[in-house]
Parts: sequence; structure tokens; C-alpha cells
Amino acid sequence: MAIAMRLSRGGSKKRPYYRIVVADQRAPRDGKYLEQVGSYNPLLAKDSAERVQMNEERVKHWLSVGAQPSDRVARFLDAAGVRERAARNNPKKGEPGENAKERAEEKAAKLAEAEEAKKAAEEEAKTAAAAAAEAPAEEAPAEEAPTAEAEGEEKAE
Repeated sequence: MAIAMRLSRGGSKKRPYYRIVVADQRAPRDGKYLEQVGSYNPLLAKDSAERVQMNEERVKHWLSVGAQPSDRVARFLDAAGVRERAARNNPKKGEPGENAKERAEEKAAKLAEAEEAKKAAEEEAKTAAAAAAEAPAEEAPAEEAPTAEAEGEEKAE
């Protein structure tokens, strides 16, 4: 029989209270347990001595028998100095998934295209301005105003 040292939830809705229990690993979270060895009240301040209470003698006994603490209970045991907890390292924790990587690549490609188009437009504007400054300014021939004879012909038609 595998033995686990874990939290069992109590308290009302939005007012949690946990018991640190030793139970069969197959038993439900709030179900039957072998022994209660402490309590945890997350509503109390983190520096409060009553936040986590444990019977250290019984905890040591169950650890010697082979009980495996859950992650949260292992943290409590480490803070109390009962059992050393090895630090975990998950280098891929903050790494985005495949789809997010693809979206980021597409976005970067669109930004690069926009930058290239902007630079090309600036270059064209510069070359056009330089060409206009170098060439002598020639005036476009103005349209002649219609004469009275031409106006009479248009009205007749």
C-alpha cells in the first residue's frame, strides 16, 4: 500500500481550511485517511505561526515508514526543517507553445515587410525630390480660355 502525506480540504465555500493527513494514495482527497498530522489555514498571514501546524514526531514517523509528501506538504516540511526539499528547475515553463511561436514568426515577417515598404517609399520620395530639384522647373502650358465664338458654338449644339 502506497502512503501519501497530503492536504485534505475542509471549510466552507471560499473559506478553505486544510488538514495535513497521511492516507492511502488511492483514497479520495477528502476521504478516508490513516492519521491527521497537522493543519494549514491559508487565510492567515504568511508570517503567522498558526498558519501551518504539525506534529513533527508523527510526521517523522510516517516519513520513516515510507510516506511520500505532496509538493505543498514537502514545502511545509522544508520550512519546518523536518525534511530537505530539492529545488525544482523547469526551463521550459515560460516557453510559448508551437502555435504561439508560429504566430510570432508571422507577425515578425509582416513587420519586416512593412519596414521594407516604408524604406522603399522613403527612397522613392527622396529620389523624386532630388530629380525635381535638379531638373529646371518647366511650367505646363495653361489651357486657353474659351472665346466667345466657341461658347456660341457649344450652346448651338
